[in-house]
Amino acid sequence: MKSLLSKCYLFIPLLLGISGCNDHREELALGTIERDQITLTATANEIITTQPTIEGCVVKKGDVVVTLQSQQQQTRLIKAQAQQQQAQAYLQRLTNGSRPEDIATAQAKVEQYQANFRERNTDNRRAKQLFLKKMVSVAERDSAQTQRDIAQAELQAATNELDKLLHGERIEDIKQAQAALVVATAEVALQQQILQDYTIVATRNGILERLPYHVGDRVAKNATVAIITTHTVPYARIYVPEPYRVNITAGKKLTIHVDGIKTSYQGTVRWIAIIPSFTPYYTLNGSDKSWLVYLAEVDFPDSGRELPAGVPVQVEMPHE
Repeated sequence: MKSLLSKCYLFIPLLLGISGCNDHREELALGTIERDQITLTATANEIITTQPTIEGCVVKKGDVVVTLQSQQQQTRLIKAQAQQQQAQAYLQRLTNGSRPEDIATAQAKVEQYQANFRERNTDNRRAKQLFLKKMVSVAERDSAQTQRDIAQAELQAATNELDKLLHGERIEDIKQAQAALVVATAEVALQQQILQDYTIVATRNGILERLPYHVGDRVAKNATVAIITTHTVPYARIYVPEPYRVNITAGKKLTIHVDGIKTSYQGTVRWIAIIPSFTPYYTLNGSDKSWLVYLAEVDFPDSGRELPAGVPVQVEMPHE
């Protein structure tokens, strides 16, 4: 029994020693391979009508990924185009001047109303004379006066219309019509762009990673309808332990080890955070401060272009 206890006591320090070795932090920053992803969103609350490209296929910039039902937007565009044509026609009428036929018609109207006014004016004078002789009533005199005033007003209106045709429109009216045409043209351009955005296209080359919805689904505006993983060279997103932060800056070369690949890569630090992640430094004591980490991104060389995203990596930390 004594012999067995002695062996146990001898084994305990050995286990503690091994445990201490395993707890010793290795000079590596852990992380995963990441790739830039492009998120395409719905431009309207509409139904998906087509999805020409299936998940996993290669897409190029400009390829159609999703189309939305667009009948309502097409109607809005047609309405805007009609208003633009109306504004353009009105401006053209103001700036082109009057046609000879219109001027001749207006002159004929003036002559007609002049003759009518002369006749009514004569009738009015006669009625006044007869009233003084007590040969007509007050009502008859007043009626003749009213008919004369109406004829005078008609003549004035016809004369004004003829002057307008002869001298053209006022510059203020023309400027107002020009401004209305500018507004109508801008509205057409806006509605055309909105209609064009109902066809959602790839904005970069890559692989169509995911289509969250299907044809026939109604999607809310700004909902994600496609995710594209770009064809750019991937990068390692790692967490740098606190003791090595001061020696790492953008542009520094670091050795990257990828799980499942024996060959290592020489990466370049793209970016490293200034503020630590996890626990703030002022809550830690001296022995715990090594648990502070700083998020960093390290670009792979071109030889790592085909590496898949999500694979774990280990990046060697610099000693100085």
